Amino acid sequence: MRGDFSVRRTAIPGVIAVAATSGMTFARHTHDDYGIGVVISGAQTSASGRGPVEAEAGDLITVNPGEIHDGAPIGDARSWRMLYFSPDVVDELIAGEPLRGWTPKELKFPVLRARASVRRFLSLYRSMTEPCGADPLPREEDVADLFSRLLEDRTPAPAATPDIGRALEMIADDPSRNFSLAEIGAALGLSRFQALRAFRKACGFTPSAYQAQQRCDVARRLIRSGAALSEAAYASGFSDQSHMTRAFAQRYGFTPGALAAA
Repeated sequence: MRGDFSVRRTAIPGVIAVAATSGMTFARHTHDDYGIGVVISGAQTSASGRGPVEAEAGDLITVNPGEIHDGAPIGDARSWRMLYFSPDVVDELIAGEPLRGWTPKELKFPVLRARASVRRFLSLYRSMTEPCGADPLPREEDVADLFSRLLEDRTPAPAATPDIGRALEMIADDPSRNFSLAEIGAALGLSRFQALRAFRKACGFTPSAYQAQQRCDVARRLIRSGAALSEAAYASGFSDQSHMTRAFAQRYGFTPGALAAA
């Protein structure tokens, strides 16, 4: 084999990560898993279930379980990152979603030029393969949002926006707790997809963004009452003081230290 291939476990059982740089031409083959990835550099041509396609740097690429495909570089070599999701993981992710008339569940686009989805994938790849905190919510949101975008035209939205007050109260009452998207969905009687959409539509935040805001609110109150920065970070649910500092800077433009000094 020509090139460099790295296969790694991820933070979610049933999902593996592959990073590769290669000039290899692959024979036609299939995978048991759903594959979603991004071409990092170079370009390639490949067969797909929808005919031949070409992908270049910055394109999102996908493959469905059992889909016959191959791959050849356009030029010397190309680099890509992929996450492979077992069908069990995907079935669990979209449990309760009314995919009316569509069997099996499929990723529609073998190649997609969509900056938002590419950014979401790269964020997910980092969170899945790099050491991170125990909070699973942002990672689960990235997975659900990515599949939601790629299955969007096959996944009808809920007929009515549910009352998310129970979930808002649950997070606000204990912002230091690391909730999962499944827990939030269960509290609302919704799937993870539906919970993410309903939450964003109702309050303008994703669950993780709302949780981070609640933690910032708690930390600000503690700092203004004279608590040490490390104490405020711990009590408000941040993994450490630097995590709190990043959250403040992203939202307010100033650090917790600057607030304490003021």
